[in-house]
Amino acid sequence: MPMLEIRRHSKRNGDEAVHLSQEGVELARWSGTLMGPFQVVATSVAPRARETAIAMGFAVTVELPTLANVNAFLQESQKVVAETGAPFTRLAKLVSRRGSAVSDYANALAAQWGELMSPLGPGDAGLVIGHGGHLESALVALFPDADHEEWGPLFGYMEGARLHYDTAARRFHDIEVVRG
Repeated sequence: MPMLEIRRHSKRNGDEAVHLSQEGVELARWSGTLMGPFQVVATSVAPRARETAIAMGFAVTVELPTLANVNAFLQESQKVVAETGAPFTRLAKLVSRRGSAVSDYANALAAQWGELMSPLGPGDAGLVIGHGGHLESALVALFPDADHEEWGPLFGYMEGARLHYDTAARRFHDIEVVRG
């Protein structure tokens, strides 16, 4: 069964920085020694995502297009920051609201991941480098019945999850959250 590794990009100097910091390059380089090989490596269009994959030692094979409703997603998902409770549980409430910007975005991102996995065979693996908040929303969409409180805080730099993909059923299963 193919496996998909999902990771948040590495460190940068402040939230407005476009590129990785030197510390981020070193963290990505170290992380890359612990994983792979990958038959497909996909990143967002943001330079920090592509730089993370390259610093990890992996050539980017697919650049995932920015989804049309990203701005509505960002605006709506900011509500999670102000609420109390476990962050994945708060995201799950937004993702479960059919027709909401967060739900639409999370499901579209999850569908992109499924498309990446379709051509892979048993024992193959893929890597996606993306962004905090985005990755978590898609994971909640893929696993709506999971105990989201057990998943802990939103992902820090280079954190993420491993998912297995059932090619015949065209669905993900068996999530493992990966921390520091």
